[in-house]
Amino acid sequence: MFWTIPTIMTWTRIVAIPLIVGVFYLPLDEANRNLIATVMFIVFAATDWLDGFLARRLNQTSSFGAFLDPVADKFLVCASVLVLVHLQRADVFVALIIIGREIAISALREWMAQIGASRSVAVHMVGKLKTVAQMVAIPFLLFHGTLFDRIDTQLFGTWLIWISAVLTVWSMVYYLRKALPEIRARTK
Repeated sequence: MFWTIPTIMTWTRIVAIPLIVGVFYLPLDEANRNLIATVMFIVFAATDWLDGFLARRLNQTSSFGAFLDPVADKFLVCASVLVLVHLQRADVFVALIIIGREIAISALREWMAQIGASRSVAVHMVGKLKTVAQMVAIPFLLFHGTLFDRIDTQLFGTWLIWISAVLTVWSMVYYLRKALPEIRARTK
């Protein structure tokens, strides 16, 4: 099931990365670049929900899709956070927390799968909340302006990205604690 509709939608999130980055090199004014990048991020991030829904609805779930979906999410989020750091709209410390956690937990999940204990690091609600916070913070920071003459997206996005950083650490601690019994058993 390499080329199903849900898998193609997942691939679009990976293809989106150079497109979103490339917007900031277009000869447009900053407000238009910000708007285009924000809309692109929202559209591509929405495919995360849509591809899962379609995979279940069309009965096109696959192990490859289950592998690729979180990888695409991590690539999109990490690349976007790096763009925000480059544009000086997000703190490098936030980027280190988010990217470091993604690497650590991905490695942990791979190791746990190899030893047959992947259920101990299955997705938890804290991880889902972290993802939601990131997926809302990033477009606010990409937009970098005022919405409806009231909402300072930079301020709101900064608060949300820091909240997501706290949730990121919290979820990493949660997954490590869940895996700790297996780690102890395997390293004796």
